[in-house]
Amino acid sequence: MRRVIAIAVVGASVGGCSSMPSFSSFSWDSFKPTPPPIQVQLESTPPGADARTSLGPGCKTPCSVDVPAPDAGFSVTYTLNRFQSATIPVQVIRNPGDFATPASTITDPSPVFAELQPAGPPPRAARTVTHKPRKPKPPKGASEPADSPFPQPGAASPPPASSTR
Repeated sequence: MRRVIAIAVVGASVGGCSSMPSFSSFSWDSFKPTPPPIQVQLESTPPGADARTSLGPGCKTPCSVDVPAPDAGFSVTYTLNRFQSATIPVQVIRNPGDFATPASTITDPSPVFAELQPAGPPPRAARTVTHKPRKPKPPKGASEPADSPFPQPGAASPPPASSTR
């Protein structure tokens, strides 16, 4: 039985069987455990915003989501009606650990916080305004009607009335 197994292994490696992985393409990465997900706390002012990570998971603030530990940073986008959306970049910091401390992964900032600014007022619909027609102004220098109780500007004023006793 040992001869059959030995011959099969040698035959597979010599014959170049495509179904057997070769040792040159073998990777130890398949034995690495998958990193545990990172819990990210998401907060906003005002609360109740929809927060979505660039990695997929999202929730309504205040909340926390579990994201797979990425090799690089990611971002969180906050949206809420009548407020401008905001996107916050998040850095992932890995501490490889040593003999005394375990490896850890943290995010910066923690918690991820956004202060949403109110959006401007919605554009108003165009109103149709009807104006009353105005009387045209008389051209400058035109005289006023003679029956006007007011003197014309620049005209000589009449002498004061004398009073008799």
